[in-house]
Amino acid sequence: MMTKTTHSPAPSLKIATATLLLLPVAFVCGQTAPAGSLPASSKQSAPPPSAMAANVKPDTNAEQASNRAQAYFHSALAATYEDNAISEGRSEDVTQAIEEYKLALNADPSSPELMNGLADLYFRTPGHEHEAEVTARTLLKTYPDNVDAHKLLGRIYLRQLGEGGNGVSSSSPSGNVLDQAIAEFEKIVALQPRSIEDRMVLGQLYTVKHQPQKAEEEFKTAQAIEPESEDVVLNLARLYAESGDLQHAAKVIEAVPESDRTPKMEFTLGATYEQLKQPKDAIAAYERAEDLQPGDLRTIDALAQALFNNEQYDEALKQYRQLADDDPENNEALIHICEIQRQQGKYQEALATIEKALKIDPSSLEAGYNEGWLLDVLGRFDEAEKSYQNMLNQPSLSPDQPSVSHANGAYTDEEKNDRGIFLERLAAVYLEQNKTSDAVAAYQKMIELGGDNAVRGYQGEVDAYQTAKQFDKALDVSQKAVEANPKNRDLKLLLAGELADQGKPDEGLAMAKGLLNNSADNDRTVWFAIGQMDIRLRRWKDAEDAFAKAEPLATKKEDHTYLLFLKGELADREKHSDQAEQFFRQALDLDPSNAMTLNYLGYMLADKGVRLPEALKLIRKAVDIEPMNGAYLDSLGWVYFKLGEYELAEDNLRQAVARDQTDPTVHEHLGDLYEKTGRIRLAAAQWELSLAEFAKSSSADFEPGDVTKVQKKLESARVKLAKEEDSINQPKPE
Repeated sequence: MMTKTTHSPAPSLKIATATLLLLPVAFVCGQTAPAGSLPASSKQSAPPPSAMAANVKPDTNAEQASNRAQAYFHSALAATYEDNAISEGRSEDVTQAIEEYKLALNADPSSPELMNGLADLYFRTPGHEHEAEVTARTLLKTYPDNVDAHKLLGRIYLRQLGEGGNGVSSSSPSGNVLDQAIAEFEKIVALQPRSIEDRMVLGQLYTVKHQPQKAEEEFKTAQAIEPESEDVVLNLARLYAESGDLQHAAKVIEAVPESDRTPKMEFTLGATYEQLKQPKDAIAAYERAEDLQPGDLRTIDALAQALFNNEQYDEALKQYRQLADDDPENNEALIHICEIQRQQGKYQEALATIEKALKIDPSSLEAGYNEGWLLDVLGRFDEAEKSYQNMLNQPSLSPDQPSVSHANGAYTDEEKNDRGIFLERLAAVYLEQNKTSDAVAAYQKMIELGGDNAVRGYQGEVDAYQTAKQFDKALDVSQKAVEANPKNRDLKLLLAGELADQGKPDEGLAMAKGLLNNSADNDRTVWFAIGQMDIRLRRWKDAEDAFAKAEPLATKKEDHTYLLFLKGELADREKHSDQAEQFFRQALDLDPSNAMTLNYLGYMLADKGVRLPEALKLIRKAVDIEPMNGAYLDSLGWVYFKLGEYELAEDNLRQAVARDQTDPTVHEHLGDLYEKTGRIRLAAAQWELSLAEFAKSSSADFEPGDVTKVQKKLESARVKLAKEEDSINQPKPE
């Protein structure tokens, strides 16, 4: 840094000027200085005599020398004032530096170095960007290939872009800021074709301009100059990824020898593999990144998530524990640990973990959701209800945390979504406790949120009334839903199904068919619904026809899987067990984790008493996926019953009854278990409950012979109980 200059009497200044003339000139443009800062200046001096023009008349030579001396003198003072501005933070020194540059330019108006110096100072001085642009453009009128001036203009336009400015520049009519930035960097790379940094900037500008081919050309040129540059490789990969060509994005990084890749390259490669659904490759890339940069929290987190997604839960748990150990306040790591423990069925451990997370951040929606879910799966319904209510009443406790509750009910879309999720879970807990009115009230609050929440709210209300066997109310809600949303297809199908179930099948089917519009996505859904309605109406041929019409429209994997499930259900209802099993197995080939298919096939095998170990495996997997599903718990209890594992059977059947009190089949199965283990009175009580629920059920929900079967069991139990009573009341022999 230049030593601070002090003001001296006039004679001393003359001596200083004479001395300065002997030094070479070297102006610093400061092109790499951070925007908005004032860097220290280097010493500057005048050109040597050899730099002066030859054969100049003595008086002209002397005049030029004097002007150069004055120019250098004032530029040196400008540099000194800049130094003072930095070291002492005095804004008046910046103003004085600008004035000194102007005086220097008065003495040497054609100097590009002085013009660049002044323009750069303007650029680094808040509020003077306009003067910087004007000065640089003035210089370019005389020196159109001055690369420093072009770079300064490029920096000006990049700053404006970064600040969100994309309007017309203050001094140039050439277009918007993005176009002006591109024009400047095109000139820069033409003047300095081997500048990697400038080509990278130009490529990024082309990307913003949505000109990917030009961007690719710049990145490839930069790559040809420096093949293994991290910035070049990553920008080129990003370009391909943003254009949807993930395979090409991966190949760009793969082309770099593994030994030459940086941690960022491996991290980006891992993220690309994840998007390509190549979990093992993603894990390997993240592991290499972690090896190159041990302890990097971002990499550890990404590796943990990749392991989790690949169901490598033990390995993922190790990574998340490392994050939690490194930062005991890392709430996100604890939530992930809880999710892994949930997947492993370690519900008590998961609950303890999530309670730690809630102590760190009581307003965490993810933690609150997990707490309620775990309390529910553990059968602690009152506590689950309280947990969900707490989150629904939770105001925002941090600026970046969405609030779930507002006193005035004015919710953002994100808050509506969060609130809808908690209301839906709360309603489910109410239903598990047979609190129909409370569940309906929760669904009504979802309806008040509007949009998709309203649709799910109406569907939830209908399900709640159906579960409670209040079919007239289910129909009434369906009608109100359609009146409130006359264009909603799903709600119209809901109403059509209710009409068909409640004695108006032709009206319901006509309403559903009226929704067909020759659109593949729409018509596929409608034919699925019509087929299901026909199954419930026992119109087997009509159901087959509906599914046949849906089949060419079910081109997506998930749609074809669902169609196979529906065909399997139809075949089973028609008593074509072998064909049903075939359809279910085809569905599982497409989606091995489809819970409803796993359960249906497993229960079908268990009910027939065949291949029980396989049935257990299928149903166990379904329960692992949906551990609170009463129907699945009933299936699990039933297969244990068939296997003779009566304690396990009772445990699961009792859980099923607790969660699904209105299902007659669940009560029947628990009664069978009690009868098998010699508890006839308890068996009779369950069979009585089963018959009571059958009496309230829709005829579409059971087969005609089901009621007769339970009645015979109950009659047999009553006979046995009567005999026991008689034997107890017989007088003892004398």
